[in-house]
Amino acid sequence: MPILRYGVDSQIELTQSDIASLGQPHGSPPLADLASATAAALESPIDYPPLARCVTPTDRIVLPLDHGAPGVEHVIAATVRCLVEAGVEPEGITLLQSQPGGADPRRRIESPLRPRIALQTHDPDDRRQLAYLAANEAGDPIMVHRLLHEADVVLPIVCLRADPTAGYFGIHGAVFPAFSDTKTIQRFRSPGALHGDGQRRRELIAEVDQAAWLLGVYFTIQLVPAGGDGLLHVLAGQSESVRRRGRDLYAAAWHCESPVQADLVVAAIEGDARQQTWENLARALQTADALADEDGAIALCSELIEPPGPALQHLACKCSHDSPHHAHKERSADALPAALLANVLKRRQVYLLSRLDASVVEDLNIVPLADADELGRLAQQHRSCVLLSNAPYVSVVHV
Repeated sequence: MPILRYGVDSQIELTQSDIASLGQPHGSPPLADLASATAAALESPIDYPPLARCVTPTDRIVLPLDHGAPGVEHVIAATVRCLVEAGVEPEGITLLQSQPGGADPRRRIESPLRPRIALQTHDPDDRRQLAYLAANEAGDPIMVHRLLHEADVVLPIVCLRADPTAGYFGIHGAVFPAFSDTKTIQRFRSPGALHGDGQRRRELIAEVDQAAWLLGVYFTIQLVPAGGDGLLHVLAGQSESVRRRGRDLYAAAWHCESPVQADLVVAAIEGDARQQTWENLARALQTADALADEDGAIALCSELIEPPGPALQHLACKCSHDSPHHAHKERSADALPAALLANVLKRRQVYLLSRLDASVVEDLNIVPLADADELGRLAQQHRSCVLLSNAPYVSVVHV
């Protein structure tokens, strides 16, 4: 009997015979000890000397963190331990996060060391936090968080994704534009950023790489997700070498060949509250849309409880007859999810199982699902069905 898992420990069982299951990572099992895997990656990086040989005791080291990356606290703790054992003063190490709230990313660091490691939250509206780095090809200023500008070593910790994923700008995207000014961040939320192979998107990725090069980001830590809160691989080393190796490992794990498209695609988001976001819902929707046939529907299974942001509220506005237009103009943090949802809703019906109030879901022109039984009845009304696990990570290749 096909089983689809979502959230932390929720699951759905469907009884139909004509069901295909996709979205389980291929190859290696999830890492059992993330700290040991990180330590090994830092000791033997790809095309780079061990991290301990690349730092000095007086270095100011900043670790920009990719918001929502799975398993990141274990990776942070092992990285900090490596730096301190190499002689770096703990007070010289700063974790830089792009969004406030949530669990303290220092919580896995050894308790005597933890309070000595600084944690800063980026505010793109605070000009005092920003510094001018250079101008891009269009002559626009490249602004970055002052800590990155002044750091001796910038050491990003980032979750890898498939290149066409909406809102993903490559291995340096968690450095720039994540830690830039509001105007720059909004440029990267434009409709052109939605198209995985579009010219505008390629230009944005080139700008990201330029900013990383100017900051001297030559060493990076990249995480290959395992679904939920786990990891398949921790990669560290020279940025371009890690990019190539990471792309291959990600493709081996998450590229999914599908010979058919289905009348109903049921897509799931696994993991804790950090994974239950509108951004991941948009990624799941993007993948499911590629698997649904011309008149097919999509059902999303999540434990999402985060209320809609400004762009999604525009989409929900009953008084507007051109919500997709407004969704594309809005440049708030949920701009890409709103734009993706607007585009999909023009072509197909979307259902959502979540922890949101039904009225909130209905206002978005999405049909709320109350429970697994209701989803089961929905599946019985469709002639074919695909269950898509770990939908935010899957990259579909039709054969």
